[in-house]
Amino acid sequence: MPRIACLHTIDSNAAVFDEALRATGLTGVSLRHTVRADLLAAAERAGRLTPEIAAETVAVLRGLCAEADAVLLTCSTLGPAAEQAAPDAPVPVLRVDAALAAEAVKEGGRVVVLCAVATTVEPTRRLFEAAARATGAEVSVQVVPGAWEAFKAGDPDRYRTLVARAAGAAREDGATQVALAQASMAGAAALLPEDIRPLTSPTVGLAAAATASRAG
Repeated sequence: MPRIACLHTIDSNAAVFDEALRATGLTGVSLRHTVRADLLAAAERAGRLTPEIAAETVAVLRGLCAEADAVLLTCSTLGPAAEQAAPDAPVPVLRVDAALAAEAVKEGGRVVVLCAVATTVEPTRRLFEAAARATGAEVSVQVVPGAWEAFKAGDPDRYRTLVARAAGAAREDGATQVALAQASMAGAAALLPEDIRPLTSPTVGLAAAATASRAG
């Protein structure tokens, strides 16, 4: 049974990934959740992912390798740390939004990527633009105004509503694909009609981790 260790920076994301596992239909996969909210909080205070925060994240990711067949970093702000941890890790270490980026840009066109946290913008932009070079997709990364404030205020319904509205507006403005950069945004997709539903990272990220764990 493949074991995937998930490193979260938001408590509620454990349930998001448990639900995503059920939605993917993956069988024989077990998830283990570790939450380090302090890492995202430190990045928010610094306004970015600093080398020190990245180094601590790398250490946590490598520690999780001991009892897993793959490790999945679910925080987009910390995403580059997964790329730093991966080369010397004994099992695959992935960032959840890498699979999202590949899926979002695969058909080219205009791709709008929505973030809730400002610290996520730059690592997300770099990731999606790198993926887009192979397909010629045009990538625009945007912050949803007021969304993170609603989340931190304990108002998940408003959080999801704001994200869904922004995703719908992006499609109306001509985006051929919309992706929700952060795993915590995934619930907003269900608020939109299926034909304009944005891509979310938990399901595609878990599928990628499961494939990597079996290959390893």
